[in-house]
Amino acid sequence: MNGPPAHPGAFPAVRPRRNRRTAWSRRLTAERVLTADDLIWPCFVTEAGAGPIEAMPGVRRYAVSQLVDEVGRAAELGVPAVALFPQTDPGLKTEDAAEAFNPENLVCRAVRAIKAAGIDVGVICDVALDPYSSHGQDGLVRNGEVVNDPTLDALCEQAVVQAEAGCDVIAPSDMMDGRVGRIRSALDARGLQHVQILSYAAKYASAFYGPFRDAVGSGSALKGDKKTYQMDPANGDEALREVALDLAEGADLVMVKPGMPYLDIVSAVKRTFGVPTFAYQVSGEYSMLAGACDAGRLDRRSAVLESLLCFKRAGADGVLTYFAREAAEWLREG
Repeated sequence: MNGPPAHPGAFPAVRPRRNRRTAWSRRLTAERVLTADDLIWPCFVTEAGAGPIEAMPGVRRYAVSQLVDEVGRAAELGVPAVALFPQTDPGLKTEDAAEAFNPENLVCRAVRAIKAAGIDVGVICDVALDPYSSHGQDGLVRNGEVVNDPTLDALCEQAVVQAEAGCDVIAPSDMMDGRVGRIRSALDARGLQHVQILSYAAKYASAFYGPFRDAVGSGSALKGDKKTYQMDPANGDEALREVALDLAEGADLVMVKPGMPYLDIVSAVKRTFGVPTFAYQVSGEYSMLAGACDAGRLDRRSAVLESLLCFKRAGADGVLTYFAREAAEWLREG
């Protein structure tokens, strides 16, 4: 017989609090456990302007040389992977986002520097044109429209350049139709079959991305919105269709973004497909939590670790979070 009995009993014979009475019993009966292995640290790299990000208290941009040391610290804490995001010089941003295809661009140099340092950490690179485009859109724009198929060629070129620089995981976040299959074919054609694809399979047109856009400098450049390609927050069934398509095209890992407002989507994806499923605790989520903690409204350690454990309970195998290093330190302390 599957599932709990129809009549599990009643008080006073049944007292669920017995299992919660002591710390050892709570540990013994915990359904989920959060460890540093569950964390991915998103970090910002810059050519100039290293320092604090005003919209994200406690988060910084790093020059390449600084980034290597900071990534090394993350690895020492047990964080298994980092995700790199560039703040591109505005002078290098163009309509066709050509800097994305430059083997010597900021991200490629950062990847090579991390690999040259011999740090045992996975490096994830974002694939989308918004950090490099003068219009701030994730794809190419023709006659005011973000065009799908011409963008695919650009994304493939960007992915190959990053993979050849040494990144371990390509993470297309653009939400163009068909991009996972095209990128997989492009990587394989260059002998890069070992490079994984972490697809932003269900990425919503969310209000929670604002601080991130400030961090990479795409917010002020953005013309219009991204609702014609990112998902409608009203839709859940559509997320499952998007995930199914990306898996069929060769995605190794899938992601839901944003995180906590979409835990129902995380749960549905994991339950439906049973594949490695990740969630992104995005910049707006970070800034809300950090702001409440800094104001003394929440205890930082307790609130952050609880928020990350909730991702695990929902079914996430890992979480991209700006709290990654801090959380890993707390988890090490026990």
